Amino acid sequence: MKVLSVNVGRPTKVAYTSQAQGLTGIDKRPVTHPVMVSPPGPMRIGGSGLAGDAVCDRRYHGGNEQAVYAYAREDLDAWGRELGRTLDDGAFGENLTTVGIDVSHTLVGERWRVGEQLVLEATSGRVPCRTFAGWIGEEGWVRRFTQRALTGAYFRVIEPGEIRTGDTVEILHRPAHGISVDLQFRAVTTDRSLLPRLLEAGDALHPEAREKAQAYIAKYGAGTAG
Repeated sequence: MKVLSVNVGRPTKVAYTSQAQGLTGIDKRPVTHPVMVSPPGPMRIGGSGLAGDAVCDRRYHGGNEQAVYAYAREDLDAWGRELGRTLDDGAFGENLTTVGIDVSHTLVGERWRVGEQLVLEATSGRVPCRTFAGWIGEEGWVRRFTQRALTGAYFRVIEPGEIRTGDTVEILHRPAHGISVDLQFRAVTTDRSLLPRLLEAGDALHPEAREKAQAYIAKYGAGTAG
């Protein structure tokens, strides 16, 4: 299990983002130099956890709970076969392209050591947005990505550290609750009856997902919505 590529992006002006200045940092490109990773600050204030990586729309992206985004090379290849095109490392705007790890089934609260120092903790799956759809340029992309639920994983930074391409990934802790980031994703998108289960993940759960789960339970209890 290792990092195949460390990817960072610079602000790029596009026509398909809702960000006020029309800028996006989704165009992530592999770098060969070491990159420092640290907590970027609260949601809607902090940007990327990777030094030099742009997050332009902080309403929805970046911050401590989404400091690092990882996606599996294996899943990029699966999408590439379906779309009939090659998807380079960083093509989904991921900071870490991994190999040998089933990233979309990472458990919320699972901790990874990347390289010698960096420790990450999974918080949630990635919800597709208008910018992602425009960047990929495939018709119905948000729907297709949502239905497939190969979400990749967002992480918070537990211990900062420097990383580079080729670093090994070691799983330090895997919770017993069984709440994976793809289940979390389905709970907040396509199957709200799963929301009560998310609270099993405890404090590791992304705060916005926790709020949705609590609101659901307050309205419907632990059962399904009527």
